[in-house]
Amino acid sequence: MHADRRFMALAVAQARRGWGRTSPNPPVGAVVVDAADRVVGRGYHPRAGEPHAEVFALEQAGELARGATLYVTLEPCCHQGRTPPCTRRIIAAGVARVVVGATDPNPLVAGGGLAELARAGIRTDVVPTPATAELVEAFAKHVTTLRPFLHLKAAVTLDGRMATATGDARWVTGEAARALVHRWRDRCDAVLVGVGTVLRDDPRLTCRVPGGRDPIRVVVDSSGRTPPTARVLTGGSDAPTWVAVTAAAPHEARSALERAGAEVLTLPERAGRVDLAALGAELGRRGVVAVLGEAGGTLNAALLRERMVDRISLFVAPKLVGGDGSPGPVGGEGVVRMADALPLDRLRCRRVGEDLWISAYPAYPGGGEHVHGDR
Repeated sequence: MHADRRFMALAVAQARRGWGRTSPNPPVGAVVVDAADRVVGRGYHPRAGEPHAEVFALEQAGELARGATLYVTLEPCCHQGRTPPCTRRIIAAGVARVVVGATDPNPLVAGGGLAELARAGIRTDVVPTPATAELVEAFAKHVTTLRPFLHLKAAVTLDGRMATATGDARWVTGEAARALVHRWRDRCDAVLVGVGTVLRDDPRLTCRVPGGRDPIRVVVDSSGRTPPTARVLTGGSDAPTWVAVTAAAPHEARSALERAGAEVLTLPERAGRVDLAALGAELGRRGVVAVLGEAGGTLNAALLRERMVDRISLFVAPKLVGGDGSPGPVGGEGVVRMADALPLDRLRCRRVGEDLWISAYPAYPGGGEHVHGDR
């Protein structure tokens, strides 16, 4: 089992090479290991429409794949999609054993790949790890619900403030934490903010990782208050900006946004604001699989209330701000009793530079819509 986890970690490292480029497919990595525990093939899925990780790893291994073990982060596909079924390629290569890090949540596969390999006489094992689950969690949510996976990120001081009472928030965290967020932007399909963030901070919401890719910028702006001069529209990025409004937004405001290059999404309203469930459905319909939420407290509270948040990352900076008017990461009315507070599950903590990164998953009462891979 120790060797299996070691080689699966190598497959995960391969998968991460394609992270952010494979949507709507998940990032997948694979390694081929011979009987002497030598890695004889490596591969990863570079982008949708191109061969899967298993194919690249088996091609590199060549005849050395016969009798070897294939480690792959996700169950091999057994259906015809943009590419042929990987199971056939694995069987033809003469692999003796296949170890997967997660079963495929796609209903078209869902254990069928492992079953086909087993029928061909290939030994199969599932060795789930937190890393393989993380690779597939966004895909699992989208392929089973047609909604995007929402990773909510916030940064606070040790006393829980996102900004000072005057609204100044540059910078709560240090360079290392901000660099990590830019890597997340590179890996996601879209970044989501509210119009309040645009008006207050005028962010570009681009990726500053060398060689990185800018995500789609999505602004929730019920009444169309986003200025046509906002940097999210004029920041020099080729990535599109989508502004979600309601039918109540003035025609002039929508037209000005469109002239500035935005695509305006006119969505149903709820209590005078954009219906967030409708927004999630629209993003999912457009093929958006992974969303990074970088909003303020008001929108964060609304997203949590709608059970749209699947994962939370909170950066805590070792500094104190104080002030009764300093905003926190979750606004709204909140709960009345501590017993009604939303619990968080699978808590992980890590130091990032001088800051503390806390990762967790909401444990919605009665279960939420979010779906995760095997763990």
